[in-house]
Amino acid sequence: MNWTFTTDLAAFVRTAGPALAARPVPNTVLLSVTDALARRGPDAYGGGTPFFGWWTEADGAVAGGLLCTPPFPLHLGVVPEEAVRALGAALATEPLLAGVRTLNARRRDAQVLAAAWGRPTRTSEEQRLYRLAALAAPDPAPAGRARPATEADLPLLLEWVTAFKAEAGVPGSASEPVLRDRISYGGTLLWERAGSPVSLAGFSRAMGSASRIGPVYTPPEHRGRGYAAGVTHAASEAAYATGAAEVLLFTDLANPTSNGVYLRLGYTPVEDRTEIVAA
Repeated sequence: MNWTFTTDLAAFVRTAGPALAARPVPNTVLLSVTDALARRGPDAYGGGTPFFGWWTEADGAVAGGLLCTPPFPLHLGVVPEEAVRALGAALATEPLLAGVRTLNARRRDAQVLAAAWGRPTRTSEEQRLYRLAALAAPDPAPAGRARPATEADLPLLLEWVTAFKAEAGVPGSASEPVLRDRISYGGTLLWERAGSPVSLAGFSRAMGSASRIGPVYTPPEHRGRGYAAGVTHAASEAAYATGAAEVLLFTDLANPTSNGVYLRLGYTPVEDRTEIVAA
């Protein structure tokens, strides 16, 4: 049983892809990020070199994986307990992991990794992964309607997604190629009131049968009117319409408002994840 680490995306997809696709809900980030790298190249998430890893069982079967697209955290998917312990040891010895300063893993796995890392750590964020069980319309319904974003909306999308990233503490600004790609398959919706956009929600292509909602953003001056619920409901319907069997989203557990909105729309918790940072 061992980890294999590489910078070869094709080798990772070929070797670990079937295991990831077999569990598309908890592996949603691994699936969507590898798809983005394949579509847009290794610099899709910044200038750092992406790297990948997969865990092989004693019988030769691959049982899960991880990836890192610097400057974003190393993201650990679903793996057996022994793989988590082995990864903790590898953090101190594996050259490709030498630059890792932030890890994102299921809560219990993050605790194991923090203990094994051999350096002080702190929790920087706790997230909850939700899946849509039965979509419910917002009640009361917000004023306005949803429409797909178009090329003419790019300046607004760039502004709003950059603002979303700043609020969420996500590195970098909005990417025009990413937004153009989303527009190409109807993956960004705007909620309009009286003909003016007041909120947005995006969704990813279905990967391994699962699509993920995000980002969801309402400018401060338009908040408190239910627009985010309206546009998230519309984006969830649109994700199903593009072929997704599962619709997912992540929330920051420190934000009770957004968690409450998604619960009322019919989303149910799947798992909690913790982001830890080396001191």
